[in-house]
Amino acid sequence: MSKITTELLLERAVPKSTRLRKIETLNLSKLQLKTGDLDPRLFSRLRHLRKLDLSDNLLDKFPNSLNLPDLRVLNCNNNKLEDVTALKQFPLLEELSYENNVFLTLNDDYKVIFLLQNLRLLNGKDITKLANHVRNANSHKLTSKVTTHWEKFFRDQLPENHTAEQVKSIKKEFLKSVQMNVVYGPSSLSEFTRWRVKMIAEQFLTYSLGLELDTDTEPEEKIDEDEKESTESPSEAAEDVGQCALQVTVTPSKRKRKNSKPGSVNKRCKSQANTVEEAAEDVSAEPLHFLQCHSKGNSREDFKTELWSCVFEPLLDSGARKDPIVSSSRTVATCGGESVCLIDCETGTVLKKYKVATEVFFSVAWTTLTMEIGDSQKKSHNILAAAGRRGIVKLIHVAADFCYGEIKAHKKPIATVCFSPARETHLFTASYDKRIALWDIGIPDCDYNFKASQLLMLEVPSVPLRLALVPTCPEQYLLAGCENGCFTWNIKLDKKQKNRPYEAAFQFPDEDGGMTTSHSVDGLAFLNDDVVVSKSSKPGCIFLWSWSRSFDTKGKGCQQTVSAVILAELEWSTTDMPYLTLSTCPAKDYVFCGDEKGSIWMYNLSNHTRAWSSAKGKRSDRHIPPTQILKWPELRVAGEQPTEVLANNVVSDPTLTYLVVVTSVNIIAIWKKS
Repeated sequence: MSKITTELLLERAVPKSTRLRKIETLNLSKLQLKTGDLDPRLFSRLRHLRKLDLSDNLLDKFPNSLNLPDLRVLNCNNNKLEDVTALKQFPLLEELSYENNVFLTLNDDYKVIFLLQNLRLLNGKDITKLANHVRNANSHKLTSKVTTHWEKFFRDQLPENHTAEQVKSIKKEFLKSVQMNVVYGPSSLSEFTRWRVKMIAEQFLTYSLGLELDTDTEPEEKIDEDEKESTESPSEAAEDVGQCALQVTVTPSKRKRKNSKPGSVNKRCKSQANTVEEAAEDVSAEPLHFLQCHSKGNSREDFKTELWSCVFEPLLDSGARKDPIVSSSRTVATCGGESVCLIDCETGTVLKKYKVATEVFFSVAWTTLTMEIGDSQKKSHNILAAAGRRGIVKLIHVAADFCYGEIKAHKKPIATVCFSPARETHLFTASYDKRIALWDIGIPDCDYNFKASQLLMLEVPSVPLRLALVPTCPEQYLLAGCENGCFTWNIKLDKKQKNRPYEAAFQFPDEDGGMTTSHSVDGLAFLNDDVVVSKSSKPGCIFLWSWSRSFDTKGKGCQQTVSAVILAELEWSTTDMPYLTLSTCPAKDYVFCGDEKGSIWMYNLSNHTRAWSSAKGKRSDRHIPPTQILKWPELRVAGEQPTEVLANNVVSDPTLTYLVVVTSVNIIAIWKKS
């Protein structure tokens, strides 16, 4: 039997009532209500209901026919809602709240803003400005893309005298294709974009071409409205992002390539990021965006804030930020100065920005936590860790736009952080106190309560600069590049010893032809399961060496000195400038490293990795030149040309579609492979 009766409705009316049709305000919170308890026949008698509180219940969706024609205010906080499209049945709704429904995402916010034309407040925030973007700003753009897709790929497939079967087949293929290929805006809104693209495509087939649709079309997708502004910041912090990302006037120094898209660096909203035009070199990657979004005090003259780290966001197995059509994330986290930014590489949109006025951020790292939501249900969420000068790790739940906690990890600055690929909650922090700590950051509950604990403290002979877990045994061995050498530790947790010295120090060739352990290693990464890439700050020195052939994991005793089995050396800049770190793209066998002129040195090593795997430990004196060098363009920002541009860090996404460079002059460069 339903929990809701006529007597209950009269009792919970505010004020209490004697007639259902007289009720204007109704409080049905905290009744453990499920969807089946909302009887449309009973609710249809609430003809004048204007305010309804359904918070703190167990609703997973709304029935389609509650028939509340005058409803203006609806509170659904703290339920288990999975979909919002049924809310279209309340066209006069002005205020809506569904906070703490963990299955709902940013895409659902955009859907409900689009469907409810009178909505002014969403989750307590004024959405008037955002609603204008969602409902109106990009309709022509998406409609144009859909129309172009039809004209280019499908128009000639439809015979002049077509049959119903041919129409059905063409329609099915077109809807599938257009949703896969019409991509626009940030990846975090890809679900909403596909939803709108399908809607527009169906309307195009029906009204423009006169092709009737069959019954698999969803009713809500018949609404003929405009869509979102997808190049704006999608969060309610859009205005704040716009204020801190400055507009830059540009003077290109060379001609653009003929096949480059005019204005391609200006795709994003003008208030979103600094726009810099440039001349693309004749290479297989072209500059897409140049951003200046970490400025201190939002100053457009700030070319002194150094940017240190950039990491691409991992794709989720499920959830809001997963795009099953796009094979790799295009969202990157960057840090430097007092801020951490999330950027959509395709559009150049600054999606989110986090600031700590007293901090200087040096490092960011991602993990994906699987959280229990209730009733044994689980959901994956991406968490970003950011750390720097204060020795504190900030933990940010990105989808919720919320910094939910911090770990006071060290008393001195943290140089770098990284998560274990084997344990989602295990975080390593490397500090200027000459220690590396392993933390279990725990999994936050629904109220973001969490408990962090220190598992290990590794003693380091000098300041640790870069960390890398051994891919074949990430729970047993950690490598660290330090100010005075390269070391490895046994990090297996079945040992009782919590404080541990290093287990081995690696020797490398020196300038005199001998071997030395004393050199600064400011770049360190694995190219594959065995090949390590390490960079010394001495001129032009990037070594590729074998982990398995260099370190005998069965060796006895601590603090042994071993010689790195060198496979090859990469030819690089002759600069001795420190902290220009390297990165790898294992899926493509690529190594990247920036230099003291802002250029990107790219090494395609796919032709070498197979030979190394069968080399049986044989050393190689071979020097491998870069496959290509992407030159830093001659930029003019606000009439000035930044000088001494150091490319502090370069990373690519796993598919090698985007390259992101963070520099010493407060500029982020985004390149796209052509």
